Amino acid sequence: MKALVIEDTVTSATLICHLLDKMGLVPVRASDGLSGIEMFKQERPDLVLLDIIMPGMDGFEVARRIRQLEKDGEWTPIIFLSARASDEDLAEGINVGGDDYLVKPVSEVVLKAKVRAMQRIAQMRYSLLVLTRKLDEANRELTRLSSVDGLTGIPNRRCFDETLAREWRRSLRNRQSLSLLVADVDHFKEFNDTYGHQAGDDCLKAVAKSLAACLHRATDLVARYGGEEFAVVLPDTDEVGARAVAELMRDAVAQLAMAHSASSSADHVTLSLGVACCVPGDEPGASPASLLSEADKALYEAKRGGRNRVVVAQRSVDIAP
Repeated sequence: MKALVIEDTVTSATLICHLLDKMGLVPVRASDGLSGIEMFKQERPDLVLLDIIMPGMDGFEVARRIRQLEKDGEWTPIIFLSARASDEDLAEGINVGGDDYLVKPVSEVVLKAKVRAMQRIAQMRYSLLVLTRKLDEANRELTRLSSVDGLTGIPNRRCFDETLAREWRRSLRNRQSLSLLVADVDHFKEFNDTYGHQAGDDCLKAVAKSLAACLHRATDLVARYGGEEFAVVLPDTDEVGARAVAELMRDAVAQLAMAHSASSSADHVTLSLGVACCVPGDEPGASPASLLSEADKALYEAKRGGRNRVVVAQRSVDIAP
């Protein structure tokens, strides 16, 4: 444990440093307020013993500046040293950030007791800080896990719902277009029946990775909507841009070339997609739910039309690129 002694009187500073050394602490000395502050910056001591009456800058001001130098979560015990022991001096010392008070001449027994007390407080505070950080990390991990699909590793339905609601509000404020894609792996039940559930899981993982690779903006989101369905939120994207992304995704899945002998659409795994687009606020009664409903209807039309294709909802508002 390193202790910074800021004391202008040589005999007093020498005595205190000697007592600290006997206690197993490493004393570091400064003879005035300004040099004490610089020493604090350099050494980052575990304890500060600070004289109140010094030339130039008094101990109260030094304590204020030391507290300003501490980063979030940091705390260095400060024990004031003074020949004055009035109630006003004690109150002022606590107000500026001091933790305890020693009357000079310093008693070895009292100094040892106060330093040990500060060590215990510092240790308890450090333990509490470590525990708090561990809890924060655990909470962040729980939050992340609650938003991620366990199989595919991409955002889950809950994250999709929250993102769609948030982006709807943002688009409403900014009068920007918002697009939504709903995708379905064609004949997935038949794929599972033919190749087994493990192969089905591997198929969904590969499709999810492929879809995520098609998005390059931080605001875009692809999520597992449920089963073999995926959903994509595209903020500030018009119908033309949304259709282009949908076609890119459809082609990316086809490029995986995963064999699907039970499919009536192709000899490999394919994707059908429905696209819906609007400018929130332009149409009375429009909502995230209605946009999702239109994308679902478009997906149904894509399946009815032979699958492995993209269909754009007819109600979508045409927006100039």
